[in-house]
Amino acid sequence: MKPDLPPAVATPAESHWVEGELVRSLMRTQRSTQFIGIVLIAIFLGVLWNDASPGLLLGWAAFAAVAAGLRFRMIQAYQRDVMQRGSAEHLAFFQRWRFLFPLLAFVWGTTTVLYFDRSSLADQFICWLILGGLAMFSINALSSRLDTMRTYLNTLAGTALAVMGWRIAVELEFNGPTYHWWLVGLLVMFWQLLRMAGRRLHFTHKRNFELQFRNNQLIESLTRQTQSALDAVEIKNRFLASAAHDIRQPVHALGLYADWLRAEPELVHEIAPKIVESTKAVNQLFDSLFDLARLDSGKIKLNIEEVDLAQLLHDLELQYRPLAEAKGLQLRVHVQPGKAVSDPILLQRIIGNLIANAVKYTQKGGVLVASRVTPSGRRIEIWDTGVGIAPVHQREIFREFYKVPSHGGTEDGFGLGLYIVARLTQILGHPLSLSSRPGRGTVFRVQLVPTDERAAADRAVASVAQLVGRP
Repeated sequence: MKPDLPPAVATPAESHWVEGELVRSLMRTQRSTQFIGIVLIAIFLGVLWNDASPGLLLGWAAFAAVAAGLRFRMIQAYQRDVMQRGSAEHLAFFQRWRFLFPLLAFVWGTTTVLYFDRSSLADQFICWLILGGLAMFSINALSSRLDTMRTYLNTLAGTALAVMGWRIAVELEFNGPTYHWWLVGLLVMFWQLLRMAGRRLHFTHKRNFELQFRNNQLIESLTRQTQSALDAVEIKNRFLASAAHDIRQPVHALGLYADWLRAEPELVHEIAPKIVESTKAVNQLFDSLFDLARLDSGKIKLNIEEVDLAQLLHDLELQYRPLAEAKGLQLRVHVQPGKAVSDPILLQRIIGNLIANAVKYTQKGGVLVASRVTPSGRRIEIWDTGVGIAPVHQREIFREFYKVPSHGGTEDGFGLGLYIVARLTQILGHPLSLSSRPGRGTVFRVQLVPTDERAAADRAVASVAQLVGRP
């Protein structure tokens, strides 16, 4: 046999939602109980018209009509302002109107003044039958809220017992018929049975709503995971299509150059640079893919320490100046000496990708890399005089495999550089922004907010969790 599993512990969000739904369930019964209450007022008037004092009977009817009017006002307010809203609004509404239910119970409890030991036994039987039916109906109508149902039953039974006690002890001085005591005993027993039945019904309602909440959560989780799987398949398909297209050209070129070199070895000085460029293109693709794989697997390692910005930019200048000069561009570096707290390797990867991107999309002019001191801290900026980015594309360029249509240079890119930059800056806690004017150039700004190692690790985990669709 399988061991019994412990019940799931309700979260605050679940408890809040369930309580709101219990109020919603209770309010759904109020329109029908409103109609029944009005009918019962008329029945009591008809049954007791010849037995009770007309003034007392009409006074009770007026009191009952006022309570019915308040209930009608509550129903109207609920349907107008609350019915389509959330749990918080339902709970606040019910808190304002909860006084009405014990008031209604008190109204019906006072009917015993009209008939107990004051009318014929037949009329008393009818009235007790109506009051018992009303009490039984209340546990169906009010059991969604256990405290409300208990208050209603306690008020109803307590009022009736108080009236009966006054009649037996004060007015009759314990000289009344014996059946009075039987009625008291039956009423107390009936009252307790109703409380027990209402309690069980309440927990049934509550358990049903808890299961509904958890089923909804499960459905949402499965929907997210399914969508995540579909997104992963779509990303994989786009990756395969993009990578196959992008890698085909340099690999094919390598084959052609190798055949050419084998046929005409004397052209080695002319062909060798072309082979080197094709090899670089393949290496860039694999470097980007390795970065992407580490980010998506969550296995990226962080080493947070002080980074010398002057040394960082000097190293990047040595790396990218030949690339810029090969295109006839001027690469300028403006250094404001200082240190930043970050991961030196990842920060170098971020700035390096941005410089490479600037060089790629700049045909004339140059690229400026600058470190500045701002009121918000140190910042690195990468300016270029390239093609610029239209506003419609400025959010999309940070998606994986995205290439701006009709941009020169996209034909030999992979659409991964800025996506990796965005992911790394988010993990390190370095806000990334850009400004661009089409045809005039672009500037990327990386604000070097000091990185907290634990917070960065948490952001890395959260980044992967968001990617795979976990809550």
